[in-house]
Amino acid sequence: MPRTRPQSKETFPLGPFIVPRVWVGLWQLSSNAWGSASAAKIRRAMARHIEMGYNAFADHYGSAEILYGQLKESLPSPLEAVGATKWCVFRQIELSRSVVENAVRERMTRMRATTVDLLQFHWQDYSDKGYLTALQILQDLQNEGLISAVGLCNFDAIRTDEICTQLGPGFIVSNQVQFSLIDTRPLHGMADVCQRHNVKLLTYGTLCGGFLADQWLNQPEPDLYSGVLTPSQRKYLDMILKAWGSWALFQSLLAVLRDIGDRRGGLSIANIATRWVLDHSFVGAVIIGARLGVSEHIDDNDRVFGFRLTDEDNCAIEAVQARSNGRRMITLIGDCGAEYR
Repeated sequence: MPRTRPQSKETFPLGPFIVPRVWVGLWQLSSNAWGSASAAKIRRAMARHIEMGYNAFADHYGSAEILYGQLKESLPSPLEAVGATKWCVFRQIELSRSVVENAVRERMTRMRATTVDLLQFHWQDYSDKGYLTALQILQDLQNEGLISAVGLCNFDAIRTDEICTQLGPGFIVSNQVQFSLIDTRPLHGMADVCQRHNVKLLTYGTLCGGFLADQWLNQPEPDLYSGVLTPSQRKYLDMILKAWGSWALFQSLLAVLRDIGDRRGGLSIANIATRWVLDHSFVGAVIIGARLGVSEHIDDNDRVFGFRLTDEDNCAIEAVQARSNGRRMITLIGDCGAEYR
């Protein structure tokens, strides 16, 4: 595989790693509804991302872990890529050291690794405090070298604070949650918890399934049930229309983002929407889903670096947000991750 010098990217420390502030999301490998490509074509697309400096990959859906493992095994140095996967507990289980270790070792086997780079932990039922026991065992496994870093996935502010307080500083390095110009719930509690415990958010939904993009400017409201939208688009369209506001207000937001992009030499709406998230100090990285081998936006992603939004830019954005239900979404939906519980 030819190596090229990657372009300069914003990076941040995450556990023992230095990683870029834009990650490649692999959840679209979970279903052909996003389009499909051969395994070889997907691996080549992943390699292109690494060559461009996007060497952090996230998620465990479908064949994501397997394809990532095959790719990493082919690299001259395994340190060239960082892989984040998940252990999700959706129902009550009998917790033991062997149960937790087997879950970790399954991830290692699928990823062809001797250690998991970043294990993100999700626990469905907060009324069952077993999540603290599970995390204590994960901490032991990290000390034994099976895991390099441990993060959370879709935990709310109260439980994130509880976990970080009980398990001590430096153990939990991240929390993967939804955060965008539409879903601003992390600003209400989660931001303070992150700053208190030095936890970084790895955010998804930053582009609302692709709706925060130029192609939707001046377009009519799509039919939620038309069959042409991806699963992500159906999810985020439902949020835009039923929780955040209306399609007309969303068009106003897109127009403001387009104006900001024009003032900055033609940056895309997606660039401005991504930069808005990255400008928050508690955000480590945005995870942008890529339909690897089908549809990628590596060059456009490069353009999110090298600038920050001005006070004027943010005031224009906030003028639209103030007309939405954005600030009330935390009471309408619940805190981060509540929509999955």
